[in-house]
Amino acid sequence: MQPLPLLAKTGRLSDVRKAAEAGKEASIKRLREWIALPSIAAENRNMPEGAAFFAELARDAGFADAEVVPTRGHPGVFGTIDVGAPRTYGLYFMYDVKQFDPVEWSSPPLEGRLVERKGLGTAMVGRGAGNHKGPEATFLAALHAIRAAGRKLPVNLVLVCEGEEEIGSPHFRELVTTPKVLAALKKCEGVFMPTPLQDHDGAVAIELGAKGIVELELVASGEKWGRGPKKDVHSSLKAMVDSPAWRLIQVLQTLVTPDGNTPVIDGWFENVRKLTEREKAMIRNSVTSTREADLKDAIGVTHWIDDLRFDEAAIRLAEQPTVNIEGLVAGYTGPGGKTILPARAVAKLDLRLVPNQTRAEAEKKLRAHLDRRGFADVEMNVSGGYDPTETAEDSRLVRAQIATYAKLGVQANLNVRLAGSWPGGAFTQPPVSVPVSRFGLGTGANAHAPDEYYVIDSIKPKVAGLVDATMGYAEFLYTLAAIK
Repeated sequence: MQPLPLLAKTGRLSDVRKAAEAGKEASIKRLREWIALPSIAAENRNMPEGAAFFAELARDAGFADAEVVPTRGHPGVFGTIDVGAPRTYGLYFMYDVKQFDPVEWSSPPLEGRLVERKGLGTAMVGRGAGNHKGPEATFLAALHAIRAAGRKLPVNLVLVCEGEEEIGSPHFRELVTTPKVLAALKKCEGVFMPTPLQDHDGAVAIELGAKGIVELELVASGEKWGRGPKKDVHSSLKAMVDSPAWRLIQVLQTLVTPDGNTPVIDGWFENVRKLTEREKAMIRNSVTSTREADLKDAIGVTHWIDDLRFDEAAIRLAEQPTVNIEGLVAGYTGPGGKTILPARAVAKLDLRLVPNQTRAEAEKKLRAHLDRRGFADVEMNVSGGYDPTETAEDSRLVRAQIATYAKLGVQANLNVRLAGSWPGGAFTQPPVSVPVSRFGLGTGANAHAPDEYYVIDSIKPKVAGLVDATMGYAEFLYTLAAIK
């Protein structure tokens, strides 16, 4: 497999490339071993072990002082590399992954097998392969390669890794504001998250932000309501007994328009910042490199909301806050019927937030909305969340990305914000207050779903495999050091 055209011609890092190629099998082994240890915050599974394992990976890559940092929740990991460089940048990592059901996978989710992906090449399949152990392990491979080449890093690095991203990062701000962590982050000019951003044609989107999120449960129960049963009862009693399940459905119907597409929580839009014409133009430009039919096929849809044109749907994706039902559970859900009237019903929701909404505002408004409508008994259990993130287009961090992708011959489009969420606001807001972004070559897919994968050997000439992605991170570090 030949490298990306300009990666092959990057003479100043040819020694690093040679080291990356020599270390490729070690990099694959490192990633496979990491995938084999799933740390799942939602299940409290392997959390101390996951933090300890990643701390060892970090020390092996050059963060000699990497340590596990306790929080009131699951622990984080913190480490630094100080080479006396003029500039310092931060790294955001996560060691936790989503839950999985092995029955749904065609390849065992903890084995990290190399399989052929049609049209892409050889990929590693496993939980966390793409989100985000694969790209994070690739960044660590870049540090190994730079050191193996006998070079000193061009910038100092501060590493902050959490274990609760997949449950809404409930204790991440606590980790960031731990005195020694905060002191190190205050020296940083920006923070970035390694991510495989290339689509199947090799293009990337440079994100200038991300939506915030609140994850929560709404629970209706006969016990709290004072009506309906306190335990499941026979369904024949419905003629004389109230139903908590129907009560929850009534609650949910008050949160959105009848089509389910627009939030109507009281005051929800009063602080929402509309996109500027410049931002809308940015989005329209970015979608020109995406084949709409391929995207629809990939996510299994045939229409956008309101049958919008692709560019208008993309604008709505960036601009619109959302109320989404992740799960809805009440009573019996097994084979056949079971004639009961459930005593309890639960809706798992995520609320995506846009600038200038905040998590605190969203929680307060939702609670007030429910109370005003007589649903004070409906429990609102928030498990995590954080504010939206924004980074200036002219920041050094963004300009370094633009320069790096241009140097490597990778098509890059500016994108207003990621429709998904990551807790970059912990860095952009006081007391840290620095730009953030995601950066990376390579590709992967099926995050949070069966058969999650990360491409190791690409057959597409414009899409990076493991070694090319490793070199992308190396090139980015040197560009960060040089950009004015």
